[in-house]
Order: sequence, then structure tokens, then C-alpha cells
Amino acid sequence: MSPKRIPVAGPWITEKEVSYVADAAANDWYDNASRYVTKFEAGFAAYVGVRHAVSLPSCTSGLHLALAALGVGPGDEVIVPECTWIATAAPISYVGATPVFVDIDPRSWCIDVESFRRAITSRTRAVIPVDLYGDMPNWTELLAAARQHKIAVIEDAAEAVGAKHGDARAGSLGDIGVFSFHGSKTLTTGEGGMLVTNDQRLFERVLVLRDHGRAPGDRHFFNREVAFKYKMSSLQAAFGLAQLERIDELIARKREIFGWYRELLASDKRFQLNDPSPDVFSSYWMVTVLLPQSCAARRDEIRARLAEQGIDTRPFFHPLSSLPAYTGQGRGGPERNPMGYAVGPRGINLPSALNLTQDDVARVADALKQVVPN
Repeated sequence: MSPKRIPVAGPWITEKEVSYVADAAANDWYDNASRYVTKFEAGFAAYVGVRHAVSLPSCTSGLHLALAALGVGPGDEVIVPECTWIATAAPISYVGATPVFVDIDPRSWCIDVESFRRAITSRTRAVIPVDLYGDMPNWTELLAAARQHKIAVIEDAAEAVGAKHGDARAGSLGDIGVFSFHGSKTLTTGEGGMLVTNDQRLFERVLVLRDHGRAPGDRHFFNREVAFKYKMSSLQAAFGLAQLERIDELIARKREIFGWYRELLASDKRFQLNDPSPDVFSSYWMVTVLLPQSCAARRDEIRARLAEQGIDTRPFFHPLSSLPAYTGQGRGGPERNPMGYAVGPRGINLPSALNLTQDDVARVADALKQVVPN
């Protein structure tokens, strides 16, 4: 018999989610329309510690709305870390601006503040720091640099719900924060996202832009401008509300899974695991291991050997400027961003699904030790 397959990501669903969605399907219509959307947005804003939350179909749409609400467009530059999912950078192209890729910190793998500072020009309008894999950058220095140069900050907290920098929750540190509720994320709605902000003006602008350029509450279908259709359904919001009410146990499980890996792998000098700074409470969305430099060229072979044993993995994000999608676009590359190019080829995301058991983690750790040479 083939061994049980161990997934790289996935949710933890209970009867609460099922019952909330069933209630929304049966009752969230007519006078009750959007009841769960309102509850989910209010509850999420309170959890993050911000004034406003806007539910959306994806985190990507949140980044698009954030840039549009800030008025970023052709001729502007937006700074992003070299190593992140393309969704962080793609909306920059949607609004006609230019992405500028900067290096990552060797410890957190998040945006490097000095590299950010060096990339600032007179055309820089915004920076999109990423709370990568549930960790967070040096927000104190990052915000100071951004404020000094009057650069808007959009926090990509797609992977970091529940993380904290000091007492501030992920998503609350920039002018705007955005989250993903994809099926792989710690808190999921299947697909979906959330934009959060304390800025009343930006909040009001987002509400217009996400509903085809209509003022909130408009019943005359009188469009002020050509805009977008970015909304979440009541069924998704009901699912999200149930997950939000369980958020503490979801984060605790993620941290428990990481703790199992740390116990089994941290003492092995071949591996470097996620390493948050002392002022960061990581939510460990994805447990990640850096292989020895000698294994960089063999990373995919190692992943294939793990797959043969029923263990799913993902590669660390490719440097964005190395992707065919960005050939001839933006600024980046190995000379400007050596750490991103050094870390990317060595990284593997290990199974981090919320349904993992301690035995599953032990099996992954044993297999990893066997396939990575001493």
C-alpha cells in the first residue's frame, strides 16, 4: 500500500463552519441580505484592531483597490520584496505603475529595510512589504523610512493572519492592510480576502471603487466612474465568520505544528527553519526550511524524492525579477538583490496543513533527513 499522502496546506473545518454556511444559504436574502458580510467585516476589523474592514473576492483584488485608492498609476514606482508570490506585484501592473524589486532580510526573508531605502526615487509612491509565511519585517525601521519619504505603505498580510509585531497585529501597520482567505490559508473562506484601514478617506474611496464606481447604498445605479466588481458573498462571509470565531485555536495549531518541526530539525545544522525576531509573534502559515548551499541545484530533486514518499512540498518563492512574466519589466536581479537569489533556490515549504498530526510531522522530518546529504 502507498503511504498516506501528507498535504502541504489545507484548512481545519468543523461543524460550526458548515452550520453558518447552511444558515446563510437558507436565510441571507431579502431583508437579511449581507447579514454575514456585515458581521464578518466588523468582527475582523475588531480582531485586527482597525476601524474599517472590507470583504473581497481575493487578496489580489485588495492590493489592486489599495493602489487605485491611493491614486498610483503610470509613471509611478512601487517597491516590493524580490521573494513573494506574484500577486503582490501584479496589481502594480494593473494600474500601470512600475514594480521595483528589492532584497530580503536573511533572517525573516521579508523586505530588507536598507535595500528599500536604496531603491527610493522621486517616482516612488508606495511600498508593499510582505509578512512572508507568517513572519514580519522590521516594521519600526520600515515605517520610519516610509514616513520620512512620504511613501504610502500597503501591508501584504496575505499569509500572516494572527501574527504580531510587538502589540500590533499583522495588517494594522500600514496605511492599508490586505489578507488572503484562499483555501490554503490559516483562516479560509475557500477563496476571498479582506482590506483593512484606519483611514476614513481611503475606506470611502475603496467602497466606491469595489462596486463599479457607485456610492455606498446607491439604489439608482448611477455610476460615478468606471471601476471594479470586488465583493464577497454571504456564503463565504458566513464561512469566514465561523473561522474567525475559532482564530485563536487555528493560530495555536499552526504554532504547534511548527514546534514539532523545530524539535526534530532545529538542531540539525543542515537546515534553517523560519526564524522570527524576538519582537515578532509568528503565525507560521508555512513551515519553511532552507537547505545547505550545496543542495541549491538539487532542490527540485529533493522535493521529487519526498513526493515519492507521499510528502507534498512547495518551492520557496522564485525571485520575481527572474520570472518570464517580468522579463524587461521593473528593476531587480541578482546583483541588486543577492540575498533573494541566494535564498530562493534553497527553500522548501514543508507540509503545514492544519490537519497534520505529530506523527505526520515526524515522518516528514525523517524523510527530509534521509534525502538531504550530510
